[in-house]
Amino acid sequence: MTARLSPMRRLLDLYIAGVGLALVWPLLALLALLIRLESPGSPIFTQQRVGLRGRPFTIYKFRSMRRDAPAAAVHVDDFSSFVFTPQGHDPRRTRLGGVVRRTSFDEAPQLLNVLRGQMTIVGPRPEIPDVVAQYPPSYHRRHDVLPGITGLAQIHGRSDLPYACVMAWDLAYVRHRTDALDAAILLRTALPVLTGEGAR
Repeated sequence: MTARLSPMRRLLDLYIAGVGLALVWPLLALLALLIRLESPGSPIFTQQRVGLRGRPFTIYKFRSMRRDAPAAAVHVDDFSSFVFTPQGHDPRRTRLGGVVRRTSFDEAPQLLNVLRGQMTIVGPRPEIPDVVAQYPPSYHRRHDVLPGITGLAQIHGRSDLPYACVMAWDLAYVRHRTDALDAAILLRTALPVLTGEGAR
């Protein structure tokens, strides 16, 4: 069964996203300017992701790669060993891009996705259509809930995890989702953000 947000949870999302943007907008504006100065083009990167009920939507991020960087084709041979963002230097990434990735500031514009009702604060991270098209049937249950900015996988290793582990955490969240679990995830999100653990 597909789960929509309750009115109370939606109000909480609106409050967190609204207050968050109100508090940090000067920093976000400065970051956008610095990205534009380092690499010509829009500082905001948009991409199609798969959301609730498998419907596509446009996600917003601060751009961390050169404007002319080619998109990488994603083919998954084995989800148990596949890592979406492997360790190592990516020549497409700008110097400032490495900083915004490590600090997770590249995700800040997704508060706009939350305000628009396309995402929630806590939930499985939305995936790109190319990867979703390769999912086994059981993986599509992650689309039974709104995608989120942070979730169980993000507090248990993020990009360090092979995709099957990410999915195990996401499906566990779908099965056991409660307000108490969301609160615990929010509290535990601060540490990996501050340390940069699993961010690339």
